[in-house]
Amino acid sequence: MFKEYDVIVVGAGHAGCEAATAAANMGSSVLLVTMNMHTIAQMSCNPAMGGVAKGQIVREIDALGGQSGIISDKTMIQFRMLNRSKGPAMWSPRCQSDRMMFAQEWRDTMEKTKNLDFWQEMIEGLVVKNNRVVGVRTGMGIEIKGKTVILTNGTFLNGKIHIGEKNFGGGRTGEKAAHGITEQLIELGFESGRMKTGTPPRIDGRSLNWDLMEEQKGDENPEKFSYTDTPKLTKQRSCYVTYTNEKVHEVLRKGFDKSPMFSGRIKGLGPRYCPSVEDKINRFADKDRHQIFVEPEGWNTVEMYINGFSTSLPEEIQYEALTKIQGFENVKMFRPGYAIEYDFFPPTQLKLTLETHLIDNLFFAGQINGTTGYEEAACQGLIAGINAHNKVDEKGEFILKRNEAYIGVLIDDLVNKGTDEPYRMFTSRAEFRTLLRQDNADIRLTQKGYNLGLASENRLERMNYKKDIADAIVKEIKTKKITPDSANTYLEEIGSTTIREKSSIYSILKRPEINIENIRLIDSEMKDFLNKYDEEIIEQAVINIKYESYIEKELLMVEKMARLEDLNINPNFDYEKLLSISIEARQKLKKIKPQTLGQASRISGVSPSDISVIMIHLGR
Repeated sequence: MFKEYDVIVVGAGHAGCEAATAAANMGSSVLLVTMNMHTIAQMSCNPAMGGVAKGQIVREIDALGGQSGIISDKTMIQFRMLNRSKGPAMWSPRCQSDRMMFAQEWRDTMEKTKNLDFWQEMIEGLVVKNNRVVGVRTGMGIEIKGKTVILTNGTFLNGKIHIGEKNFGGGRTGEKAAHGITEQLIELGFESGRMKTGTPPRIDGRSLNWDLMEEQKGDENPEKFSYTDTPKLTKQRSCYVTYTNEKVHEVLRKGFDKSPMFSGRIKGLGPRYCPSVEDKINRFADKDRHQIFVEPEGWNTVEMYINGFSTSLPEEIQYEALTKIQGFENVKMFRPGYAIEYDFFPPTQLKLTLETHLIDNLFFAGQINGTTGYEEAACQGLIAGINAHNKVDEKGEFILKRNEAYIGVLIDDLVNKGTDEPYRMFTSRAEFRTLLRQDNADIRLTQKGYNLGLASENRLERMNYKKDIADAIVKEIKTKKITPDSANTYLEEIGSTTIREKSSIYSILKRPEINIENIRLIDSEMKDFLNKYDEEIIEQAVINIKYESYIEKELLMVEKMARLEDLNINPNFDYEKLLSISIEARQKLKKIKPQTLGQASRISGVSPSDISVIMIHLGR
């Protein structure tokens, strides 16, 4: 019934979908195995893609030739560029997605992908011979041969759902857990652990009083994730903001004695940066309110996602607490929130290709590696799919460095030091974030994707055109000069220093209070020149000019950080005396005891500024 496949992917979440399409598009024969064909690419938690650092990852996936950016563009209902008030290294694209459209678009995409087959069944184990995986074994006892296997099991490995004092097996609400794989991997010598994540209740938007909440609209000129010709948003749905209060907190505290988290029934560690609402009011008892985002699940549904209200308290407590939130007085709940515990395998057991050390040709991607988030899972799936194909084709390993992509930062973090809590990407984790911006992901990675045979020639041509035009714009701005007579009246109006002699537009644009629109108003010839080009390319050129010195410093830092491996740290170094570094950094440094400054720089939660402080104390 089955041929021998080049790549077998187990699990059809975000990691599995990217892995399967990448390997298939590169030419491998691929089988994607899932327990339920109707839940492919399910958005199990919030209906959104991107966000701080996560949006950069989606753009990197797209630049390499992956699908997440394209599908996000086709199914988004709102777009916002976060952190616009900060420097471009912090700008992060984020969209609200139509949950059902997103999953359907992924399935449509994969069904149109050559070399990609599907099978619906639970996988209960691997077929391993001489420390090499050679296939999988299904629940019905069928053995399917595969030259490589990628496990992307999400939260399904021995998953257990908790709601108050109730708990039951499941990988997601209404879906059964997967058994057998964990036990076999442990027998093979793998170390495993338990993690926990959670999701909030879903509610009926018709029961809310929207007038009592703050409307949060999308950007006036919405952008996209993909560098291809995906559609731009012409209309958007709003999100809304409200807050918890002391009455809400009082109700939630009533359920603490039945909380599976506080009672010890949940053993797995939850995400530090996405805690449950009960954890927030317990840890931050001094705060009298917490922000709640009300996010629509799609274009044509009244179902709402309550971002910020993740909980595993009893359902009656959840409901009573919701009714105390402003705007939620008459709320109707579709389903309660819950926590889920699941097995993961510390990623220190992996190579940087995401292949396991113990078993040849076996790859792990996604939450099985201890990460959380669709974007983190998707990029791991992409890298695993690429490397599984390359392994079969006897090609070289594909590894992204920390200075090349957030994807490289994430995988380097996971493999070199592991994680004892669900790993989430932040801009602060990247020491070269001025280089790793969302606007230049195509320039950084498209050539690599093309060399792999994943990014198309059209993508490469578009990237080269963008780069060439941006360079031409920079050259023109550096060359063009303006006189005091033509510039000073306007400069005075906007409160910028006047010029005394003929000056380059480049020097004017470098001023922090000056933007490209000011330049258009100062010089009509430059306005006519710029009007010939796309705004995205102009923005690229402007960033290259305004942040030129920062970019140069980071390029020097790339060389410098490579030498940090030679700087040893005394194992008895007292991190408690470093009061200017974050609490998280002190905790992690004390626990891991890095041997070198290079290793310290790769510890999750230790920022570049923390490294600078340590360097000073080391006398460097």
